[in-house]
Amino acid sequence: MSTIGFLGLGIMGSPMAVNLAKAGHAVLGWNRSPGKADALVAAGGREATSVADAVRDADVVITMVPASPQVEALAYGPDGILAHARPGTLLIDMSSITPQTSIALAANAAEKGVHVLDAPVSGGEAGAIEGVLSIMVGGERADFDAARPVLEAVGKTLVHCGPHGSGQTVKAANQLIVAVNLQAIAEAVVFLEKSGVDLAAALDVLGGGLAGSTVLARKKDNFLQRAYAPGFKLELHHKDMGIVTDAARTVGAPLPVGATAAQLIASAVARGDGALDHSALLRGVELLSGYGPEQ
Repeated sequence: MSTIGFLGLGIMGSPMAVNLAKAGHAVLGWNRSPGKADALVAAGGREATSVADAVRDADVVITMVPASPQVEALAYGPDGILAHARPGTLLIDMSSITPQTSIALAANAAEKGVHVLDAPVSGGEAGAIEGVLSIMVGGERADFDAARPVLEAVGKTLVHCGPHGSGQTVKAANQLIVAVNLQAIAEAVVFLEKSGVDLAAALDVLGGGLAGSTVLARKKDNFLQRAYAPGFKLELHHKDMGIVTDAARTVGAPLPVGATAAQLIASAVARGDGALDHSALLRGVELLSGYGPEQ
């Protein structure tokens, strides 16, 4: 069992930290805004008073925050991870950030004797709670092997994807696929309803065929009930689509459908839906179709 400093106790981070504590690891959790550690403490963990407190005695440090600026703020500076972590510490960044940020973090951490993995996840809040996340990992193979007992406490599918930044590149591709899938489901929902078909029955049979997907299985009730409490916020998916479109441009990979999905997500955020679950893409299709849930 490891001593783990866990930084970022949000929608995803809190249940992940809880699962680590339940697995027997000694978890010290810290969050920028207070009052987020209750679930971790109830599971046997402890709330850290600062980043330094969370990492100074840790074997493993995990970061789970929204984007590159937050990762950099945690990692660098006199109050950051690299200033207080011991040489030999394994830093696992499970945030979804740019590959370039991950590569730079690994290089800077190496100067301090700190090992780094980029290990973004897929599976949403439900996957985090159930401990069945898919984890795509970039970094040294030996560090991945060392991290396996920790990763197995929060995920079911653990894959070493290549060198530093590879995990983030695969996560960007994941977010591309999820965005297009969500938009396709939203369009199908409106098409089915306007055609007078029983929506619940239609989604059940679609889920059992080639059109079925984890996205449809996880988000079916969101679409049926127009329930948009965030499992993954549209504003975060908007950020991720910026990552994938920029990375694809860099390598010369066209994203004709992905670019359209990115614009539709951007439109939803601009309309004020950024704090809603990404299944709320349905609201945009309803708007284009001339009706809303009340009709």
